[in-house]
Amino acid sequence: MSFLKSFLSESGQVMLLLGNEAIARGALESGIGFAATYPGTPSSEVGEVLMKVAPDTGIYFQYSLNEKIAYEMAYGASLAGKRSFVFMKHVGLNVAADPFVTSLYTGIGAGMVVMTADDPSMFSSQNEQDNRRYGDLAHAPIIEPSSPQEAKDFMKISYELSEKYSIPVMFRTTTRVSHMRAPVHFGNIVRPTVADMKVKQERDRFSSVPSNARRLKPQLTHKMSMISSDNEFGILNSVEMNEGSSFGIITSGVSYNYVKDALADSGVQANILKLGLTNPIPVEITEKFMRQNKRILVVEELDPYLETKIRAFNDNLGHITEITGKLDKILPWSLEFSETAVMNSILKMAGINSTVNEIPAKGSPPEFCPGCPHRSSFFSIKRALKMAGRSDVVLASDIGCYSLSYYEPYDMADIILDMGASISVGAGISIASGKKTVAFIGDSTFFHSGIPAIINARRSGADMLVFILDNSTTAMTGQEPTPEFPLSIGTENFSGTRIESILEGAGINYSTVDAFDEGKIIRETVGSIKQTGLKVIIVRGPCALLPHKKESYYEVSPEECSGCMNCIDNFHCPAISRDGKVARIDPYECDGCGACAEVYVCPVKAIHEVKL
Repeated sequence: MSFLKSFLSESGQVMLLLGNEAIARGALESGIGFAATYPGTPSSEVGEVLMKVAPDTGIYFQYSLNEKIAYEMAYGASLAGKRSFVFMKHVGLNVAADPFVTSLYTGIGAGMVVMTADDPSMFSSQNEQDNRRYGDLAHAPIIEPSSPQEAKDFMKISYELSEKYSIPVMFRTTTRVSHMRAPVHFGNIVRPTVADMKVKQERDRFSSVPSNARRLKPQLTHKMSMISSDNEFGILNSVEMNEGSSFGIITSGVSYNYVKDALADSGVQANILKLGLTNPIPVEITEKFMRQNKRILVVEELDPYLETKIRAFNDNLGHITEITGKLDKILPWSLEFSETAVMNSILKMAGINSTVNEIPAKGSPPEFCPGCPHRSSFFSIKRALKMAGRSDVVLASDIGCYSLSYYEPYDMADIILDMGASISVGAGISIASGKKTVAFIGDSTFFHSGIPAIINARRSGADMLVFILDNSTTAMTGQEPTPEFPLSIGTENFSGTRIESILEGAGINYSTVDAFDEGKIIRETVGSIKQTGLKVIIVRGPCALLPHKKESYYEVSPEECSGCMNCIDNFHCPAISRDGKVARIDPYECDGCGACAEVYVCPVKAIHEVKL
């Protein structure tokens, strides 16, 4: 049975799912009618599933240009009477923060859930911010699952809470919850329905001008107070008592799993309060647990968010117990937990000296795939800048696979900040210093936030060369489609918008080159770097992971190879390795792109194509 057929099975079925897949199933069981996202790991799989099932389930699904647009689209759908779902990685909420915060004031129509997938240890991110802080800032209810089963079940409860209080609900996961796999028991899929649209009748609520916002803010804080005492949603929280123990642990999300493993391995007896609702803190169950335990350890990944709230609650109750956690430096503030770190903190609380040391895993730097167009691009651009005597120019890069150019042997990124920042930061440096700068941005990132940046750079008179690295997909997060090409999802047809059309409309000088034509890239770069003003070079080559038929591979002639190792030391394709004094290409790993056969990589032309 295919994945999709199994995934759409009726109630009572059990299926092994990722946390993200379980969230998608939970959304379907909640009767969503509208879903929107901008892809970002660790949330990507939610969109991959919903896009595929949209035609069979009657939901509208969209990959929006960025997270702000996705949020506003979902908010609009909610006002129109459809349950809506918007999801993104943690830094995506930075982009969507403006509508997120204000929508908490106005409230919603039909239920609306916003999923934020945090990334402790920054496996695929530029920071590891704790987005529970956003929920606290915006006065949003926060629900945190600890397993795929809870991920599915808690989605349904999130929509119930959202509609009861007319409020967007934040659904917070972390990388391990999104990507852990476990059996999930299915409920019934609910077909989307449409409630009455009340925008016209309640325009004072949905128009957040100051006179209305001043009235809406007290209503919002009252909602949160009501939620904190609402036992209807007590199913989100659970208590595990160990008879005779007065040591308690308060935890949430994935940290609960670390706590369970650490207690089992250490032999320490402890009581556990697992909170699925972490904003507002559920007062009744939390106070009862605090009164039952003389000492409490708060275990949570990233910031001491829960701990700060629990300490404040404890103070309000007259300091009824002793609270320990990150603020006492018993647990680390950064990176994701390990069982060892949690066990050591528990042993310390139990007065047991720990002899368990954590052995850090050694990793190798990530690198471009065989056949990746970015390898050829950066190899050629670096060579061109050296030829033009501009190796000292500041290089501003962006978020995407091409950020791997930071690593050796390319060394082609001096600055990486956030999506779309390469153009804006590069322009700022250029204008402030009066010097030429170079920026790199991907096609998907260009549509996400590069368009206003490049228009601003032009009107500011920035002297810079911008490379738009177009690999025809949103590669880093799972080959999701970009707005450049037409797309059909169910009955919805999206038109494509070419990058060239946008640049022409903005009056920006540009040229287009093939990512695997190293000679043309070098010539175009050398010529453009000498010009004054803003110039864009679109470097276009398909992502190696897009479906394609491999028609050939390349091999090294040992007799012709000079042993210069330029193909290994500077081009650095993982399909090429040393074999004694000569280079060798693995025919199975070689993607057949042919970039290594160019004279700029192999000056003695010892690399030849082999047709399949």
